[in-house]
Amino acid sequence: MSQTALDCFVANVRSTWGPLSTEMVAGCRSHLEGLLQASPTEPWLAALLAEQPASRELYRDPDHGFVLLAHVEPSGLYRRPHDHGRSWVLYGVQSGDVEMGGYARTEGRDGRVRLVKRDATLVRAGSAMTYLPGDIHDTRCVSGPALLFRFTERDLAREDKEEGRITRFVEQDGVWTIGAP
Repeated sequence: MSQTALDCFVANVRSTWGPLSTEMVAGCRSHLEGLLQASPTEPWLAALLAEQPASRELYRDPDHGFVLLAHVEPSGLYRRPHDHGRSWVLYGVQSGDVEMGGYARTEGRDGRVRLVKRDATLVRAGSAMTYLPGDIHDTRCVSGPALLFRFTERDLAREDKEEGRITRFVEQDGVWTIGAP
């Protein structure tokens, strides 16, 4: 039996895995971009395209802890600025177009945290973006439904809910800032 693109992705990432480094992140990103080229006739991808789940876990590594999720997002869906705590993350777009904005966290004279948007990138099918620990970004599906793969160094649900390490920002008086806890 031949391996699927998903099986190859997992094997390749496992062989690349190690401490956070430029080479390791680049290798994982290359493997993700390879996964984005999977044939839509592969059963796992055909099921995602047919069912269009809002979120589905595709793989969780029992040894290294990395997680691959699939998300189907409708046109116009906006996810406000956030970071990923201690984790680094790769987003890959399999179909559709998603705009991803990058932000810098600053502090005003009044001590209030403010975000300054530094850029926006239109991520099209076949492309991936990298976010390192501390990076802040938002996403907006501009052409959907879009199928995104989100590869995370660790379980972000645990990072968020159990450890409270993920920061989500809120808009107050036209400024993105940290909301009340």
